Amino acid sequence: MTVERFPVEAGHVLMFRRAVGYPDAEAGADTAGQHVAPPTFVQASSQFEPGHRLRPGVEPWWGSAREAGTMPGGGGALHAEQHYTYHRPVRVGDVLSSSVRTGDTWEKTGRSGTLRFTETLTEFRDEQGDLVVTARSVSVLKTPKEEQ
Repeated sequence: MTVERFPVEAGHVLMFRRAVGYPDAEAGADTAGQHVAPPTFVQASSQFEPGHRLRPGVEPWWGSAREAGTMPGGGGALHAEQHYTYHRPVRVGDVLSSSVRTGDTWEKTGRSGTLRFTETLTEFRDEQGDLVVTARSVSVLKTPKEEQ
């Protein structure tokens, strides 16, 4: 998913800092006195994409009272890795946009069968179009026996 407009607001950053347990959540400023977002804050951009699967919405219950399975829309893949490359800090007042593209894919075979890995790259840019953060996510899916 891509986000056209992701405003980095002081209140949102404060709530995020509190939620992830920053002991200095109220301070929020770096050594230069600028209010910066925590390293994983760009994941909150999902709240600005109406169709994002992590954004809360009214959906049928799929939890403990129902049959076992994976989260709807998850396709059975597991989140294996997450990496962030910061080209500069994310600051309160920034308005970011993102674009997503598929990176590398590869397979590994072991005693449990063949696993298929897929890399997704999300680039977050500021209003001037400058690259701020590159998020790299890797998902893994076990290849069904009949495909092996």
